Amino acid sequence: MKFIAVTCLCIVLFSIAAPVSAQQIPSDYQQVLTTLGKQGDFKDQVLKVNIPRNDVQVTVAGVKTPTPFGFGGWIAMTRASDGNQVLMGDLVLLQDEVNPVMSALLNAGLDVTALHNHFFFDTPRIYYMHVHGHGSASDLASKVKPAIALIGAREPAPAATGTSGRAINGTLTSAALAKVVGYDGEQNGGVYKITIARPDIPLKEMGATINARMGLNTWAAFYGSDADAVVAGDIAMLDREVTPVLKSLRGSGIDVVAIHHHMTGTDPQVIFLHYWGKGSAQKLAAAFRAAIDQTGARPHGTSAQR
Repeated sequence: MKFIAVTCLCIVLFSIAAPVSAQQIPSDYQQVLTTLGKQGDFKDQVLKVNIPRNDVQVTVAGVKTPTPFGFGGWIAMTRASDGNQVLMGDLVLLQDEVNPVMSALLNAGLDVTALHNHFFFDTPRIYYMHVHGHGSASDLASKVKPAIALIGAREPAPAATGTSGRAINGTLTSAALAKVVGYDGEQNGGVYKITIARPDIPLKEMGATINARMGLNTWAAFYGSDADAVVAGDIAMLDREVTPVLKSLRGSGIDVVAIHHHMTGTDPQVIFLHYWGKGSAQKLAAAFRAAIDQTGARPHGTSAQR
């Protein structure tokens, strides 16, 4: 009798718990994933959809770099105060994809808010396009789908498949990097990525909070070994922080490859800076830490949610 009671209790508990797990992604966001045929997750009130460029092998300054190093595109949605959704995203494109994708976005009624590089000396040349929209989740998914369908759809030219680059072998001690930077990161294959929020910047769009998962973040991606590593990333800055960050990076021997906005019409204005460096992993981590110390992103031991 006790066995039956325990069994019944377990079944009841499971039946209660199971729907909770299944409903972690709200139904309207689950439909977005179904419409786009993509994977994503729901955290911090944001649906984030992954659009990685696994079809392209990129070398940067002669180093063969994996997709998580900086070639993972995305779109994200969060609820606005009027009940609709704010959409933002960053699409990773080959040169010949840029204008067809841009036209598809514009023709669908979405905004293109930035187009830029993240790297120098990359083969093939990679560009990053920021997209913005406002509407229902299903409407936005339908609007962005034709543009996403163009990404990787055409057979790339021989040069676009990438060239053989120098592989980096060895152990990358992620815990040591986290200690230097002051934030924990996430391991994705051979890449250790630290993402830092800017909660000190009260950025809103249609009443929705624009947080780290919507693109307001600073990050560093490390790849290689302790003695032989590369770093690439993005630093989100207020106007007054730009020059101190530049001086810090250049003083540490880190290359600055782009300075630009990602979003239009924001108050305050946020400037984003992309950088690249190579050397020992700890030296690169120290350079990144010195740069973010010039901003309002203060190390506290945890990374932003991605």
